Amino acid sequence: MVSAESQAQAWAPLRVAAYRNLWLALLAANIGTWMQTVGAQWLLVTHSHAETLVAAVQTASMLPILLFALPAGVLADAFDRRHLLISVQGFLAAVGIVMTVLTATGHMRPPLLLTLTFALGTGQALTLPAWAAVIPQLVPRDQIRSASALGAISVNVARAIGPAVAGVLVAEAGVAVVFGLNAVTFIVFAATLIRWKPRDAKPTESPERFTAALRAGGRYVRYSPTLRRMLLRIVLFILPGSALWALLPLVASQQLGTSSHGYGLLLAALGIGAIAGGVALPKLRARMSVSKLLGLAGLIFGLVLLDVATLNDLTAVAVALAPAGAAWVVVLANLNAEIQLFLPNWVRARGLAVYQVVFAGGQAIGALAWGGVAQAIGLEMTFLLAAAIMLFDAVALALWPLPDLRDVDRQPAVIWPEVELAVHPDPQAGPVLVTSAYRVRPEREKEFMEAMRLVRGTRLRTGALRWGLFRVGEEPQRFVEVYQLATWDEHVRQHGNRFTGADKESEDRAKSIADDGPRAWHLLPADAQARDPGTGAREVGAAPADADEGGPDVGAGTVTRRA
Repeated sequence: MVSAESQAQAWAPLRVAAYRNLWLALLAANIGTWMQTVGAQWLLVTHSHAETLVAAVQTASMLPILLFALPAGVLADAFDRRHLLISVQGFLAAVGIVMTVLTATGHMRPPLLLTLTFALGTGQALTLPAWAAVIPQLVPRDQIRSASALGAISVNVARAIGPAVAGVLVAEAGVAVVFGLNAVTFIVFAATLIRWKPRDAKPTESPERFTAALRAGGRYVRYSPTLRRMLLRIVLFILPGSALWALLPLVASQQLGTSSHGYGLLLAALGIGAIAGGVALPKLRARMSVSKLLGLAGLIFGLVLLDVATLNDLTAVAVALAPAGAAWVVVLANLNAEIQLFLPNWVRARGLAVYQVVFAGGQAIGALAWGGVAQAIGLEMTFLLAAAIMLFDAVALALWPLPDLRDVDRQPAVIWPEVELAVHPDPQAGPVLVTSAYRVRPEREKEFMEAMRLVRGTRLRTGALRWGLFRVGEEPQRFVEVYQLATWDEHVRQHGNRFTGADKESEDRAKSIADDGPRAWHLLPADAQARDPGTGAREVGAAPADADEGGPDVGAGTVTRRA
C-alpha cells in the first residue's frame, strides 16, 4: 500500500494552479491522441499487409520526433515557449480537422492517413521539448520528479480512457468522430495556454544563433558520459518494449479474435497499471535506487511479453498487461526526471529534445522492425524474441548500474572572474583560444593530469571545440591548458551561466593540486579593436556600437589576459 505521505508528494505539483490547469488540458490532448491512434490503426486492420501498415501508424507518429525534436529544442530555448506552444496547437487542430473531413467523406487512403499522421507527429515533436522545459517554470525544483511522474500518469490515464472511448465510438459512430474529437482537444490546450500568463522575467542575454545553439546541444550530449548512459538505458528498454505497442492491435484482432472494444480494454489495462505505478513511484524511489527500479521494471515487462506470446484469453491478457503499464511508467518517469534534474538550465530544452529523439526513434524504428519480424515469423515468436531481449537488458543493468546522482551539484555556478579586456571583440569574432598556465610539483603531476581530464569535460560540454593539456619544454613543471571556441560569444556564455556546481568542484580540484595558477590568456582575432585610453574595464563580451560584423579567417591573434 502507498502511504498517505507518498501520495501527497506524488500529487503536490497539482496544488500549483497554473501547472494544474495545463496538466488537465494536456491530459485532454493526450486522450485525443490515443483516440486518434486507435482510430487510425483500426482503419487498417482489415487491409492487406495489415501487419506492416498497423505498425507503420506508430512509426509515422514517432518518426517526426526523431527528425525534428532537436531543432524544436533549439526553438524552445530561443523563442517564447508559450507562444510557440499556442501556434503548434493551432497547426495540430487544423490537421485534425482535415483528417475528420477526409474520413467522413470516404477519401482517406492508407498513404494519406500515414502522411497526416506524420503531420500530427511533427506538431508533437515541436510541443514536447517546449512543454518539458516549461515545467521548471511551473513547479519548485524539489517537485520536478513528481511532475515528471504526473506527466507519465497523464499519458497513461489517457491510454486507459482514450482507447476505451475510441473503441466505443469507432464501433458506434465511426472513425471520423474520433478524429474530430482529437482536433477539439488541441483547441482546448491552446485556449488554456492563452489564459496562462507566466511571470518569469525576460532573459538576461540574447538568444544563441540557431546553428550555434544546435551544435551546442549536440556537443553537450557528446561530452556528457552520464547523460549518454541514461539515453542508452532508454534505448535498451524501448527497442524490445515497442513490440507490445506496435503489435497489440494484431494481438487483439488475430490472436484473441476480439473487436475494437477488446483492443480498447487491453490498452485500458496498460493505462490502469501505469497510473498505479505512477502513484506508487515516490515510495518506490525512497526504498530502491534508480538502477534497481529500472532492472525490476525490465524484468516485469519481459515476463509480460512472455505472457502475451502464450495466452489466448482476452481477460488473462488484460490482467497480465497491467504490470507492464506500471513497469513502463516506472522506467520512463524515472529516466525523464533524472535527465531533467541533471541538465543545466541553459541546455535543458535541447537535452530533453535529444531524450525525445532517442525515445521516439526507438519506438519508431522498433515498431517498424517488429512489424516486419511478425510478418516473417508470426506474432508468438516475435513476442518471445522481444521478451528474451528485454530480460537480457534487465540482467545487464544489474551488472552495469547507472551512477548515483543524488549528491551531484547541478545548480549554476560562476567559476571564473570577469575578464578585463584591452580590446573590443565582436561577439561573432573567432576562432578564440583560451590558455591557462599552472605550475605543478613533479610528485603531483599524475594527480594533476587526472584532475584535468574532468576539467576537459567541463570545457567541451560548455562550448570548446578542442582541448589539450601541454607541458612547457623550457619549464618542465609548467603545464598549459589550451582550448578553442568558435566565437567570442561562446566564451562569454561560458562565463555567464553554463557551468554547474559539479563543474566548479572539478576546477577547484585541479587548482588545489597546482602550486600556482591558473594564469589565463585570451587569444583573439588580430583585427579586434584596441580599447580607447581611459575607458576602463568593460563587461565581458561587450562590443562597441561600431564593431565590425563577423571575424577574420584563422590566423594571427591578439592576446589579452585574465587575472
